[in-house]
Amino acid sequence: MTTVETNAPGQYADVNGIRLYVETHGAGRPMILLHGGLGSGEMFAPILPVLAAEHQVILVDLQGHGRTADIDRPLDVALMADDIAALIDHLGLDRPDLVGFSLGGGVAMHVAFRHPEKVGRLVSASANIRRDAIYPEMLAQQGQVNGAAAEFMKETPMYELYQRVAPRPEDFPRLLDKIGEAMRVDFDFSEQVRGLRVPTLVMAADADMAPPSHYVEVFTLLDGGLRDGGWAGEGRPAGGHALAILPGLSHYDIHDSPLFAAVTLAFLDQGR
Repeated sequence: MTTVETNAPGQYADVNGIRLYVETHGAGRPMILLHGGLGSGEMFAPILPVLAAEHQVILVDLQGHGRTADIDRPLDVALMADDIAALIDHLGLDRPDLVGFSLGGGVAMHVAFRHPEKVGRLVSASANIRRDAIYPEMLAQQGQVNGAAAEFMKETPMYELYQRVAPRPEDFPRLLDKIGEAMRVDFDFSEQVRGLRVPTLVMAADADMAPPSHYVEVFTLLDGGLRDGGWAGEGRPAGGHALAILPGLSHYDIHDSPLFAAVTLAFLDQGR
């Protein structure tokens, strides 16, 4: 495995058969920060200074996103989770915390499912564990995502970002094809969530892609919300799990909200 310099602020790390773009900001206990679909690490720019004030924040562009070129395999959260696990080893990190939004939240969860010994704490924001929890109108929109939609997205921030930073800007229709295909696959990770052994914060906006009740359901699978918490917290979930529904936000602005940063840091730093 090698690390290669780039003209951008970060570097490339060759791990698990993919050349991941990685940026490191700040110093302190490491936190790997994973972006949403059709985005990149840049989407956290408004809150990055707060997160990096006392933590080493490692921004990663996932397969086919941002400055990481696509490779010949599906866009699958389990495969991307193995990329992150390999990156943890490559960077010599000791149980970093994982923070992910949307697609990145799903990838972060799968790192904890598949490689729990490599993870400290987990923050999964706006990540759904069942496809049928997503609002029907959103599922219909996701079903229409394919390479042919690239022409209609030329005025969007996602297209602008990809054209500006991607190693192969012409691959944008390919990314849409692959992410559309991934979103049409049914999934239910309830059993994996029930078995999580990594302290996990389930986070969502109060107007997210699925109803707040879905994220409460995830918390319930983690032994949360089943009894009074107790004066000394003795009734809280045994695994150190927590739930946060952030007010006044949606799936499209939660990731750069000061509330996202504040709640994430409160969970990661509690008792440490």
